[in-house]
Amino acid sequence: MDKVILHVDMDAFYASVEALDKPEYRGVPLLVGGAGARGVVAAASYEARAFGCHSAQPMAVALRRCPNATVVAPRMARYREVSTSVFEIFKSFTPLIEPLSIDEAFLDVTDSRSLFGDGETIARQIRAGVYKRVGLTCSIGVSAVKFIAKLASAHQKPDGLTVVERGSEQAFLDPLPVNKLWGVGPKTHAKLREINVHTVRGLRRVEPDRLERLFGESGQQLGRLARGVDSRAVTPGRAAVQVSHEDTYAKDLTSAAQVHGRLLSQATAVADRLTKSGRRARQVFIKIRDTNFRTVTRQMTLEHRTAEASTIYDAARGLFDGLGWEPLAIRLTGVGVSDFRETLDEQQLGLFSEDALREVGDGSSDRARRRVVQETMTAVRSRFGAEKLAPGGAGSGSRALGGRAASRHQDEDD
Repeated sequence: MDKVILHVDMDAFYASVEALDKPEYRGVPLLVGGAGARGVVAAASYEARAFGCHSAQPMAVALRRCPNATVVAPRMARYREVSTSVFEIFKSFTPLIEPLSIDEAFLDVTDSRSLFGDGETIARQIRAGVYKRVGLTCSIGVSAVKFIAKLASAHQKPDGLTVVERGSEQAFLDPLPVNKLWGVGPKTHAKLREINVHTVRGLRRVEPDRLERLFGESGQQLGRLARGVDSRAVTPGRAAVQVSHEDTYAKDLTSAAQVHGRLLSQATAVADRLTKSGRRARQVFIKIRDTNFRTVTRQMTLEHRTAEASTIYDAARGLFDGLGWEPLAIRLTGVGVSDFRETLDEQQLGLFSEDALREVGDGSSDRARRRVVQETMTAVRSRFGAEKLAPGGAGSGSRALGGRAASRHQDEDD
């Protein structure tokens, strides 16, 4: 039996939520993100996109293209609230939901057809349900193939529905620009242009052996995608492969102490997210960018997996100090972790459980003591706000613009 997979993508989600809550934002160019010369656009309304504005763009560039745009700061708590309502609608149709982010997901509705109708009918019901419940539009792609469903959802945005029937996949794919395919980032795209490949049709006509010589194993995958082959299933509850937090600053960081303070703050944010999700990580990485937009990343593997802010910070600080950058003029820093394991696999000790407290009291496990301390601090910050129990060495640093917490998944676009 052919699968029926939906990719549901909310339309300009952050900007749409702002316009939903404040009628004066409706129908006008709206940019969500950090204000100022170093702010970054988190989302742009479709009215702003008409001027060439888009997410991840420097706010200064967006405002040059659209000087009359209204800029508002992100309200992540509100976006998560609306997202929860949207995902509740998804759950009413299928338990097979694979979130990609706060505003998009894959749904496998193969076994839901006997109750709700075919894929197109279910998609129409979901669109209507989302609009009725939260007042926002979404776009949906329907296909038997996972990555084609994702491409289809973007085909008629906003408020669109595109169905790619079984047998018509190649006709849908062939005219698309080759960089629409998963795995075709800027470097791969440049190489493909060098061999005069601009569309999926052109990629499909390249010999598999040549693709493998150019791109290694990923070349084989590109060839399969160009032919519409994607056997991956929708994976409910899929975990992120990395968790990170980064900030862009209104004023350069010009001393190691300033950078250390920001790394400590970011390591704390990452540790809190790990603790809440019940995971530990073994790899720590940093991202540093200077005023000339020189960007470097470094990573290291820890001896033991951890969710503790102090351990993550010590690793991040060591990585930064090893760069030896002089003079310092840093506009962005970031801390992240990867290589996860659920804490249940390592006999997680609950907050203030008798076993955990016994280990602490006996002094037999320093890691257990630190874990309880981390869980306690995370719980306090979660309830009363991060500023109520901020690390003493973090300081306020230079004002951060466009701070970004992210959970990256293995098959996201690069």
